[in-house]
Amino acid sequence: MNATPRIALAAATALAAAAAALAPASAAPAAADPARTLNYVALGDSYSAGAFVRPWAEGDGCGRSALDYPRQAAGRLKVRLTDVTCSAAEVRAGALEPQTDLSGPPSVPPKGGWAPRPAQVRAVSAATDLVTVGLGGNSVGFAEIVQKCVERGLASLGLGHPCSTAYSGGAAATTLEGRFTALRADFATLLKEIRRRAPHARVAVVGYPAVVDEAAGCRWGSWPQLGTVAKGDMPWLDSLERRVNTLLREQAERAGALYVDTYTGSTGHGVCAAGGQRWMYGIKDDLTGEGRQKDTPSDLCRLIPARGETCTVLHPNLAGVGHQADLVTRALTAMGATVH
Repeated sequence: MNATPRIALAAATALAAAAAALAPASAAPAAADPARTLNYVALGDSYSAGAFVRPWAEGDGCGRSALDYPRQAAGRLKVRLTDVTCSAAEVRAGALEPQTDLSGPPSVPPKGGWAPRPAQVRAVSAATDLVTVGLGGNSVGFAEIVQKCVERGLASLGLGHPCSTAYSGGAAATTLEGRFTALRADFATLLKEIRRRAPHARVAVVGYPAVVDEAAGCRWGSWPQLGTVAKGDMPWLDSLERRVNTLLREQAERAGALYVDTYTGSTGHGVCAAGGQRWMYGIKDDLTGEGRQKDTPSDLCRLIPARGETCTVLHPNLAGVGHQADLVTRALTAMGATVH
């Protein structure tokens, strides 16, 4: 899930306004021949790409980290990886069809922007043995919803639950329900297309880790956390994420794929957790990972009154990516890969 420029815009606008006033279960394991190197294809959005965990690739706007869970898992298992994960990818616009909306990092795109990315599913072929799919949050507009919560939480000075109220009825609720309906259909289509392209591949659907499973440690106005999102809206945001995960689990089960639950093991490590217990970046935060690579904040991001290096906007940090990698490695092993 990634929409850094849009959330930065929302935050900056709000602040300015305030200042102015797998295969079926019966299939044979992919690792039938232990002497052959398995081919692993990773599809996904920024949560799979490890966005904002150093070092990341800068050339295509996808922000894939060298430490993302596909690369960590592939390295441990000695499988051949094709990593086509990309920030801002949706199930339809990204996995099934080309992606034109790219958000980095880098947060500041090159002049003229980035070139469109081909549909991720094209990387899957008859030679593919293992597939992971980590998508869905962008399809329901999670980043856009957080943007609205930032705006409404500022307007209410953090009181009440203005964001969840706004989505409880009317056009906003209708739009959200429509997005879930479309996600259900598109995800089913994606899993069928993977099966068509790679009849013998083992497939795992990777859910989202806990972002805001509890609000006790969050302070209103803290941008390394949730900025001006009202505490009263945090349980609703958590329920929205859990609803996405439930849909992904159901679709995985119907398609005979393995579901990887990254939420349960990361509870207590969301954006409101303290210190080293936090596995999630806030809206504006300091970078984690290897080396000293920098992400120059956009002009709008600079307006957010926080010391964080850049607008990281609710993504797993290094510890969070490590947790994902552990669970995905375990899942791929269960599907026939062998730890070397």
